[in-house]
Amino acid sequence: MNTITTVFAVHNHQPIGNFDSVFEEAFAHSYRPFLEVLSHHPSLKFTQHYSGTLPEWLRRRQPEHIERMRDMVQTGQLELLTGAYYEAVLAVIPPADRIGQIRALTACIEKLFHVRPRGMWLAERVWEQPLAASLADAGVEFVVVDDTHFRHAGLRSDQLLGYYVTEEQGRTVRIFPIDKTLRYTVPFRPVAESIAYLRSVASSDGRRIVLNADDGEKFGVWPKTHAHVYEHGWLEEFCRALEAEQSWIRTSHLGAVLDEIPPQGLIYLPTASYAEMMKWALPPGSLHHLEHFEGRLKELDLHEQYAMFVRGGFWRNFFARYPEANHMHKKMLRVAARARRTDPPDPAVLEHLWAGQCNDPYWHGVFGGLYLPNLRFPVYRHLLQAERALDSAEKGMGIRVEQTDFDCDGTPEVLVESDLLNLYLSPSDGGSLVELDHKPTAFNLLDILSRREEGYHGRLMAGHDGAHEPPAFREALQAKEEGLRHHLHFDWYRHASFLDHILGPAATLEAFRQCRYPELGDFVNQPYSAAVRSTAREVSVSMRRIGAIWQGGTPHRLTIEKTFRYAQGDDRFRVAYRIVNGETPPVDLWFGIELQVGLMAGDAHDRFVEIEGRTLSDTRLCSSGVEESVEAFGCVDEWLGLETRFRLSIPATLWRCPIETVSLSEGGLERLYQSTMFLPHWRFRLDREFTLEIVQSVRGLNDG
Repeated sequence: MNTITTVFAVHNHQPIGNFDSVFEEAFAHSYRPFLEVLSHHPSLKFTQHYSGTLPEWLRRRQPEHIERMRDMVQTGQLELLTGAYYEAVLAVIPPADRIGQIRALTACIEKLFHVRPRGMWLAERVWEQPLAASLADAGVEFVVVDDTHFRHAGLRSDQLLGYYVTEEQGRTVRIFPIDKTLRYTVPFRPVAESIAYLRSVASSDGRRIVLNADDGEKFGVWPKTHAHVYEHGWLEEFCRALEAEQSWIRTSHLGAVLDEIPPQGLIYLPTASYAEMMKWALPPGSLHHLEHFEGRLKELDLHEQYAMFVRGGFWRNFFARYPEANHMHKKMLRVAARARRTDPPDPAVLEHLWAGQCNDPYWHGVFGGLYLPNLRFPVYRHLLQAERALDSAEKGMGIRVEQTDFDCDGTPEVLVESDLLNLYLSPSDGGSLVELDHKPTAFNLLDILSRREEGYHGRLMAGHDGAHEPPAFREALQAKEEGLRHHLHFDWYRHASFLDHILGPAATLEAFRQCRYPELGDFVNQPYSAAVRSTAREVSVSMRRIGAIWQGGTPHRLTIEKTFRYAQGDDRFRVAYRIVNGETPPVDLWFGIELQVGLMAGDAHDRFVEIEGRTLSDTRLCSSGVEESVEAFGCVDEWLGLETRFRLSIPATLWRCPIETVSLSEGGLERLYQSTMFLPHWRFRLDREFTLEIVQSVRGLNDG
C-alpha cells in the first residue's frame, strides 16, 4: 500500500495596533474553535505558530486557551514553532535583531508551554539566503517556506515531497516546502479533493512528505470561513477523513519528520516569497503584464510546464513603491543603530525597537497593511518610545542636526532632533517637512499616506469579480460603500508639509482635493538647496529654489526661500518665507503652502479642527471648507492628548479637506482617512519680493 506523511500546520498572527475587538473576534471565530475541534481528535498530530503578540494577549485575556495548548503539547498532539516575536520580515531587519526576536519568542514558548521549539515560521515567507546563518545562530533547526521558492530553484513537483538542507557560511538549516495544492484546497474545497491529492502523491516507500501550512485566520476569520469551517463542519469532516485513512495517511510533526526521514539533499533557494506577495510587490502596470502573460500560458496549456520561470517582484521593492514605507523602515534602522551604540543595549529599548519591526504596515497586497493608520501608528510610537529612552540616557545632548541620506534614495535629508520635537526635512522633495514627531506623546503627525494606483483599482472599478483570485481574495474584491469609485484619486507628488504651490486660475478646493488642479510652478516635488546653521541650543535650515512659473506657456523666473528655525525646549518652530521675482515685470501670483496633519481618525468626535475666531458647522478632521482672512488654525486630538496649531503672519484664505485613500482590506474595498490637508493661500502682485512667517506649535493638552 502506498503511504504518505503529512503535516498540518497553521500560523496565527495579529499585528500590534490591531484593535482589541479584532483579537477577540479572531479568538472567537478561529483560534478557539480550531483547537476545540482538534482536541476531539487526539490521534491527529498538528503544528501551530503564534506570533508573540498572541501568547501575550491570550495569557491576559484567555488563559484557558493557553492551558489547552499546554495540555496538547504535553500529550504530544501539538507541535509549536518559533519565529520573530513581532512577526518581522527578517531579511530587512539587522541580523542582531533577527536573532534577538527569534530567541525572545522561543523563550516565551518555553516559559508558557515547557517545550523548546525546534523550527520556525518565516514571516510572509520572505526568504533571502543570508537568513540561513541568522536562523542557525538563533538555534533554529528548520524553517518552512512556500514550494514556490523551490520551483524557482528549478525543482519539479515530484522533488517537493520532502525537505532539504541549505547553508550560509557553513551554518546549516533544514527547509520544508509548503504544498501549494493543499494551501488552496484547505479549507476552501471539498475534503475529498485534499484526500485524493494525498493519495495521488503517496509512495510505496512511505518517505514522501506533504506540508499543509497557511494562515490560521483562514479557518474562521477570513470572509465567510467561520460558517464554512465550523457551522457547516468542514474541519470536523477533514479530521474524520484523516482518521479514516490512517492506514496510509500518517499525520506527524515537522520535528519528528526531521528525526525519521533523511533530507532530499542540499539546496540554495532564490530570493522569494509566496506567489501572490511577489505579484503585489510589482508596480501596477507590470502586474497587469504578468497576469496577461500567465493567462496566455494557460490558454496555450504551457503554464504548468513553464511556471518555474514566471515570477513577480522582490519584497523589498515595497520600499521603492511606497516612500512612506521606506521612510518608516529607515527610521527603524536609525533607531536600531542608535540602540546598539551601548553595549549591551537597553532591553527596554530593544523591546520597543522589535515592536517597531512588526511587518504588517511596511507593505500592501490585498489586505490593508500600509494603508491602515492604526497599524502604522504603533510602529512609529514604539520607535519614538525607543528614541525617548535613548534621549534620556544621553542627557545634555541639546539639539542634534544631521545632513544624511536618511531614506537611501541618493539625496540628503536634514534631520533636526531634540528631546521634544523631531523635524525631518527633505530638500530634494520640494523642501518639505516629511516627519514631525512630538516626543512626549511618541507621535508622528506626518505619518500619512499619499494616494497611488494599485493593481486592483482598475479591475474593481470595472466590476471585476476576482474569479481568478484565491477564495479569500475574491471576497476582498467587494466595495464597502456605494459610489466608492468617485473617491478614487491619485497623487502626482508625495503629500507632506510646507510644500509650495503656485495655483492656476481654475483651481478650486474640490480640484485641489482630487489633485486635478492647475499647478503653474515647478516647486512642489522639485529639489531645493539647503544650508544648515546650528548650535547646541538652536538650529536653522534655509532652503532655496530658483524655479519658474508658467503663464501663457512662458516661464517666468521665481525664487522661493524658506527657513526653518527651532530652539531647544521650544514646542514651536518657525518657517520664514521669502518669494523673489527674478525678472523685471511684476507677476500675479496665487501662492499656497500645503500643510498636513495626520491624526488617524477623520470621523472621531474627540479629534477636530479649530479655526481662531470661527464657529465651524463641521469640525471633523474629514470635513472640508473654505474660510477667508484666517490668522490661526489647528487640530486637536483629545484621545492622544495632543494639539497642533498654525499661526500666519499675514491672514490667508484657508482651504481644508481630507486625504482619503481607497484600498483593499480583509472586509473589502474601503475608504480610509489619512490626513487633514490645509492650504492657506494668498493672491498678490509680486513686484520684487513677498515675505511671511508661519509658526507651528505641537504640545500636549496637559502641558502648562
